[in-house]
Parts: sequence; structure tokens; C-alpha cells
Amino acid sequence: MRTSSNPVFKNLPRQEGVGGYANFGSGVTGAGQLGNQYGEYGQQYGQQYQQAPATRAMTIDDVVTKTGITLAVLTVSAIISFALSSANPSLAPLFVIGGGLIGFVLVMIASFGNKMDNPALVLSYAAFEGLFLGALSLMFTDVTFGGVGGSALIGQAVLGTFGVFFGMLVVYKTGAIRVTPRFTRMLLGAMVGVLVLMLGNLIASFFTDGGFGLRDGGPLAIVFSLVCIAIAAFSFLLDFDSADQLIRAQAPEKAAWGVALGLTVTLVWLYVEILRLLSYFQRD
Repeated sequence: MRTSSNPVFKNLPRQEGVGGYANFGSGVTGAGQLGNQYGEYGQQYGQQYQQAPATRAMTIDDVVTKTGITLAVLTVSAIISFALSSANPSLAPLFVIGGGLIGFVLVMIASFGNKMDNPALVLSYAAFEGLFLGALSLMFTDVTFGGVGGSALIGQAVLGTFGVFFGMLVVYKTGAIRVTPRFTRMLLGAMVGVLVLMLGNLIASFFTDGGFGLRDGGPLAIVFSLVCIAIAAFSFLLDFDSADQLIRAQAPEKAAWGVALGLTVTLVWLYVEILRLLSYFQRD
């Protein structure tokens, strides 16, 4: 059984089907295995669409369009957040905390409430996550908050993020790295390990300045950021594979919103880690 490291993709509903449409690449399993992977909810989801009027099957064009819309909303929201925070720096912490927490809650609702294909939920996440990213970008790069690099650093982080994204898409299409159950288990284990270290460092920072040194800009922090970037990058392979299987299984068209949400979650994490890493190298 193969599941995504992304919690959104992990719970995306799938339907059994044959055939398919243009897909991300060749690293996929047969669509006949999908029913077993999704258990009772997959069966209920399939019954729902058998009883409902016939809907068009999801295609790669749907994935591209929905992802583009989601990223557009996130970008506009981030620009507004950055501008407002620049004019009034006291807003930045509010946007970071409020936008980040609400965005996290919306992802949890989508993932565990089986609402991944709800466009209102997906676009709401994009809007609040944009508030978070815009303000956080300012705090990383503006001298008011002890940041460095200015807007040029943000541009570098954006280019780096999409460079990694398209690079991993090429890796997936060419089959240079195959998505296997062992690969998935290793990646999930790495993600859990990184999460535990992040939480441990946060708790330790309450008692010791800098915690374990994972985010203080030193050599250990640089290595840790590189590890996080690598894990986020490899997560794209699992995300592409999950989307590919949905297309092959002829999932309903609106399931593309869930794919868009999952890809956006990974892109946001990757951007933050790249921005953080670049900020380390800008410090004296």
C-alpha cells in the first residue's frame, strides 16, 4: 500500500476505475488497487457518486487549473499582508500567528473531515496562509524585526521553491526515483523525526536561548534546514503519485481541489524552509 506523506493527499477519496487520462508520469500502480487503499470511506464515496448524477472525471488540466487558482489567491493575500505589515509592523505578528493557526485548522478540517474537495475551504486556506506567508516573509527580511536581505531574498526563495517543484516533477516523470512502499515509509519516518525535533527545539527554547540550536542560524541550523528542504522536495514525488492515481481512477472533477490543497501545503512548507535557509547566509 502506498500513501502520501502529505496529510491532505493521504485522505483524498478515490474510486475504482479503468483507463485514465494524461497523467503526471509513469511511476504509478494499477487503478484496481485503489479500492483496498481507502477502506470504508472510499466505498461510501464511490456509492455517493454512483447515486448522484454522472460527473466528469478529473484530468490533469483540472489539477493545473485548481492549483493555479489556489496559488493565485495565496499570492494576492501574501502581497496584501506584506504591504499592510510594512506600513504597520505591529500587524506582522498578528498575521503570522492568526493566519498560521487558522490555516492549520482548515487543513486539519479538510484532511480529517473528508472535505478536501470543498473549494471554499481550499481557497479560505489559501487566503489565511497568504496572510501568514506575507507577514513571515517581512519578518525574515526586514531590519525592523532583525531580518536581512529585503525583498530580493523573498524573490530568491520564490524562485528556489518553484525550481525545486519543477525539478521534482521532472524526476517523477522520468522515473529517476520510483515511489515505492519502502520509499514512502522512509519519507514518513523522516517527517515524523523532523517534527519531533522541531517541537523539542521549541520547548527547549523556553528554557534555553536558542533551544537545541536548530533555528539559530548556526551550522547545525543550516544542516537542519537542508534536511527539511530535502524532505519537502521528496514529498512532491508522493504528492504527484497520489494525484496520478486519482486521475487514473477517474475520480470526480472536484477532487482536483484536494490535489491543489495538498500541493499548496507542500509548497508553503518548502518556501518557508528555503527563505529561512537563505536568511542564515545573509547574516554577518
